[in-house]
Amino acid sequence: MFESAELGHTIDKRTYDKDVPPLRVALLDAQMELSKLAKFPVIILVGGVDGAGRGETVNLLNEWMDPRFLQTHGMGDPSDEELDRPMMWRFWRELPPKGRAGIFLGSWYTWPIINRVQGRIKTADLDQSLERAKRLEKMLTDEGALILKFWMHLSKDKQEKRLKLLEKDPKTRWRVTKRDWEHFNMYDKFFAVSESVIRHTSTAEAPWTIVEGYDANYRSLTVGKVILDAIRKRLDDADTKKTEVSAPPPLPSIDQLNILKTLDLSQKIDKKDYQAELEKYQGKLALLTRSAKFKNITVIAMFEGNDAAGKGGAIRRITGALDARYYNIIPVAAPTEEERAQPYLWRFWRHIPRRGRVTIFDRSWYGRVLVERVENFCTEADWMRAYSEINDFEAQLVRHNIVVVKFWLSISKDEQLKRFKEREAIGFKHFKITAEDWRNREKWDEYEQAVSDMVDRTSTTTAPWTLVEANDKNFARIKILKTLCEQVETMLKKKGIVIKKMRPPVKA
Repeated sequence: MFESAELGHTIDKRTYDKDVPPLRVALLDAQMELSKLAKFPVIILVGGVDGAGRGETVNLLNEWMDPRFLQTHGMGDPSDEELDRPMMWRFWRELPPKGRAGIFLGSWYTWPIINRVQGRIKTADLDQSLERAKRLEKMLTDEGALILKFWMHLSKDKQEKRLKLLEKDPKTRWRVTKRDWEHFNMYDKFFAVSESVIRHTSTAEAPWTIVEGYDANYRSLTVGKVILDAIRKRLDDADTKKTEVSAPPPLPSIDQLNILKTLDLSQKIDKKDYQAELEKYQGKLALLTRSAKFKNITVIAMFEGNDAAGKGGAIRRITGALDARYYNIIPVAAPTEEERAQPYLWRFWRHIPRRGRVTIFDRSWYGRVLVERVENFCTEADWMRAYSEINDFEAQLVRHNIVVVKFWLSISKDEQLKRFKEREAIGFKHFKITAEDWRNREKWDEYEQAVSDMVDRTSTTTAPWTLVEANDKNFARIKILKTLCEQVETMLKKKGIVIKKMRPPVKA
């Protein structure tokens, strides 16, 4: 696989000096056109062996290209803030928007490779990391991103020679560290692992370009021309839109029975029992989140439901038990211009909390398979692939000791009408009812089918849905609090923690 990158490629200075000026002009022109069209982002990953010129290449690209439209990220050792989140968080938050390019010196491949070479993870763990990387790249390219992956290669002899040359020159001595020589001593292991990684992750949508890194002129011109050709090809395409793909349909509705119609919406709880249960579960949630070991986990509670189903009231009953310093509520509305310039999951990744925190999403990433599906804001292929993308997203969260609790609040069509009219009649509730709510009501059956498909395809063992019968608000609130307590307690027990049992409240 690395044979062509060990042939001794060189470019003489005369040729280099002749080719660079027009290349730089063309790159700048392409950047300017990309920024004006803002149709897609460019993501450039730069990896490879130590001493192969990764840093020099990134610096040169920053010299050749317009810094206004270019972001560079040196992804070194993760910070404490980054370690508190899933590994992909640090990359998601740095993704370039449409019309911009982003260079990553170090990527989602770096640490899996190093950890496997040093024996901290097994081959199976590496394979799982690579599958997650491939799914990420597939999603980004499906969302329109252009991904360019460069691997700077040196043979073992040339790496040793290169490191010695850098170390000998006082001007470049600082570039060679003890870690570089440690990695050189494990060259054969790095070679084998890197080859496996490249072989498994060089895909049609995001292939690797292997570049011999010994000669700076050859390396620089090669990378510059590959970037230019790729951007130019995408820009020059007469139709820059994604090809429409006809997705297989979800399960057809034959007998009119779906998961929502099996719910018993008549369930109620009387006011006296409600107050006792509210005190019980709010107290329990308070103790759980104030446990010394709670700092080792994270909680994400996500609310979806029919309009007027009572999401806001349920959220307030949760926050009433929490320390205001350690929770955050994210109300999700139509995406902003900034958010539309990114893949749809970006605006949710950016709000993933640190350990020891609770984040509550009022509406969520499921908008892609609900409102965007029903209102035709995205294609059928887009919302069909979103099921697996969402499952993968949630699996990454759970893998990082994040408790993901998903609630769907369900009310009947008659109950919704009653609440809509109540909101119109009460002055301080006017803001809760809009023309869009009435319009959405006209598509009740379409939304019901979308919800049923959503539950069927995304209620997993790692992140199951909790369907809440919400015609009675008090019943819904207690079920939500009880479920949240149970799932937090289960996670804490997995960490070897025994939760002190609370005495039941004394009834009046």
